[in-house]
Amino acid sequence: MGEFVSHLESALDGTRFEKDQLLTMHRDRPLWVRYDLEAAQGAIRVDRWAQRPPTMWRYEELLPVPPGVEKVSLGEGITPLLACPQLGEQLGLKHLWVKDESHLPTGSFKSRGQAMALTMARHFGVRRVAVPTAGNAGGAMAAYAARAGMEAWIFMPEDTPQVNVAEAALAGARVFLVRGLITDCGRIVRQGMEAMGWFDVSTLKEPYRLEGKKTMGLELAEQFHWELPDVILYPTGGGTGLIGMWKAFEELRTLGLLRREQLPRMVAVQATGCAPIVQAWEQGQRFAQPVQNAHTVASGIRVPAAVGDFMMLDVLRESRGCAVAVPDEEILHWTTKATAAEGISFCPEAGACVAALKRLVEQGWIAPQEKVVVFNTAGAQKYCHLFPVEKLPRLDPGQEIDWDRLVATSWPGQQRC
Repeated sequence: MGEFVSHLESALDGTRFEKDQLLTMHRDRPLWVRYDLEAAQGAIRVDRWAQRPPTMWRYEELLPVPPGVEKVSLGEGITPLLACPQLGEQLGLKHLWVKDESHLPTGSFKSRGQAMALTMARHFGVRRVAVPTAGNAGGAMAAYAARAGMEAWIFMPEDTPQVNVAEAALAGARVFLVRGLITDCGRIVRQGMEAMGWFDVSTLKEPYRLEGKKTMGLELAEQFHWELPDVILYPTGGGTGLIGMWKAFEELRTLGLLRREQLPRMVAVQATGCAPIVQAWEQGQRFAQPVQNAHTVASGIRVPAAVGDFMMLDVLRESRGCAVAVPDEEILHWTTKATAAEGISFCPEAGACVAALKRLVEQGWIAPQEKVVVFNTAGAQKYCHLFPVEKLPRLDPGQEIDWDRLVATSWPGQQRC
């Protein structure tokens, strides 16, 4: 394991496990990777981090990869933190940024978790991996499995965006479409574990995807010069990124690397058609109830039951944050409007965050002068089926153009604005 990894620990009851072994869960709940932060403190220097190559692997003292182990990597660079003054003005905010994860090798934040999970899986001798996915995780897992020389099995709901299905198949994975939701796909993966001998790299079913997602928080802290923003809005399905960032922030605070003690208020954003975390939050529960007939255009957050539900809810309470659900109409509206405002390719999941942000600003929960970050977890290109470009007006170069009519014409997506 990584030089400063001390042990693994049950997130549910604190049961401690020795490191250097292939583990999944305890009592069907996730495990934490824990570090000897006192020992790490003497080795960590932020100026040394800054001198290393600009990739997620630069924070090696806080990662689980053993020294000398070859990483399963496609070049996971530091993703940009982009100021958004035009969008901020529309929302009534003076300081708004987007952390744009669409720049990662597979076009989404899933690159981080899969790179780390498959690096550790290969280190422990795994040769066959499987995953249930509603979209981007499948393409990322397929790509990194190919890079690692592993056999990949992927199970997707049959209405998964075609781009996600195609990229997984293109990378050589065995892809199956399931008549159901991601939870049904997960059931198939569990059923096949003994017969097929695969290792399940589902969200939080093993401890290392979380450590990959944690690098979002480490990067953000570095980009803000070790003084974190006031509020972070994150599209929440399985919740690995939300949980991982909070873990990063707590580790940095314990190490004394943050310029102020106060951590960001974390906001979990879901769609009204699939909002188990929001419902549990509003009802004051620690565990969420599964959602029946889950539906939303933002496929990445269509997760009706999450194994890390209590971990997400703990983060919201510890951070003094909240959970917000928005309808699909607002998701599509703000996906288009935010992209047009800044030129950033917003995915629908990020559009949901912008819709939630507007609501929180109007309610006074976020003040105009606060520093706010929205995570764009993928690019709009992966959701082209949601934007009716086939209805764009056609021009005949052989006919005289009516310029006044041309000026008055808008493409169908902009009509949502």
